[in-house]
Amino acid sequence: MNFNTETVAKITGLSRRQVDYWDVIHFIKPSVADARGKGSVRLYSFEDLVQLKVAKSLREKGISLQRIRKAIQYLKKNMPEVSKPLAEMRFLTDGDTIFVITKDTKKIIDTLRNGQIVISIALADLINELRGKVYEIQEEKSLIIAVKGKKYEVLLHPETEDGGYWVECPSLPGCASQGDTAEEALDMIRDAIKGHLEILEEARKKSQAV
Repeated sequence: MNFNTETVAKITGLSRRQVDYWDVIHFIKPSVADARGKGSVRLYSFEDLVQLKVAKSLREKGISLQRIRKAIQYLKKNMPEVSKPLAEMRFLTDGDTIFVITKDTKKIIDTLRNGQIVISIALADLINELRGKVYEIQEEKSLIIAVKGKKYEVLLHPETEDGGYWVECPSLPGCASQGDTAEEALDMIRDAIKGHLEILEEARKKSQAV
């Protein structure tokens, strides 16, 4: 599953501007599709979400971007088997330095060579939190709308990659529409239902006339 910038912002709690800025400065770039000019869409993977969330957590603990970059550079240089440290390692910080717990639980790397361990960022808990938010966002919603005095169930599906929503009416096979927002998608499906009903009525009249 891939995620556009808007969806990434909703899931991680970062602003769209911050996500875009981190891409522009080559801090955390989208691994699925990079922006390639006007109209193109950045696409992030779940692993990218983990990196963004860890970086956000470190920033909230008072670690600057410059210090996080320095820690990542140190890890990549000294642990080449780790391609994306922010998504693969467990961090500890006291707001000044960053520590990393290695596979050997007795060994801890101080990536900035300064400070005392007081705060832990548990990667497993963070990943579970992200998965829960991803599930919430991608989960379809069942809604009831009224068209010409009759109620219809519609299913609203978010588009995490292209953005916007698509919506369908299960009781009217083939009746579907889309919109940039949930409200627009619901307005569009109302029009689609009206058109679908008109076609069915015309077909009924023709069959009766034969």
